[in-house]
Amino acid sequence: MTDIASLILALGSPTVKTRCDAVARLGKSGSLSAVAPLVQALSDAHPAVRREATQALGRVDDDCAVPGLIAALADPDPKVRAGAIAALGRLKDHRAVIPLTGCLSDRDDRIRAGAAEVLGSLGDQRAVGPLLNVKNDPFECVREAASRALARIRKKA
Repeated sequence: MTDIASLILALGSPTVKTRCDAVARLGKSGSLSAVAPLVQALSDAHPAVRREATQALGRVDDDCAVPGLIAALADPDPKVRAGAIAALGRLKDHRAVIPLTGCLSDRDDRIRAGAAEVLGSLGDQRAVGPLLNVKNDPFECVREAASRALARIRKKA
């Protein structure tokens, strides 16, 4: 049995590795009491901890994580943004639709493609216009992801 309280205390460690390990173990615990500390870890000074927190929040199935993950879509580290997109895709919360459409104009093509994929899985009509706008993206992976997403949305309609 994981001692959640000691893992939460470890989030304050000066060592990045210790904080990353604590975040990963909190995510694996599946404990709902881990959600608030994991959301706080999205603000950690080190991107590795923030990346691990997005993955952990995707594993802990609690919609309380959604606002923090939405905020992480603006993180300066593209791996953190990608992790937030993936976690939001796993949580399937429609509050993420509009923020995810904003990711379709991200400077990183992998972020744009990932956002399109998740938008397709959510199947929300609000994403259609923004997805149509990226069908001329300079990167084929983004164009293909947008096309697949549009097809999935139309299928659900």
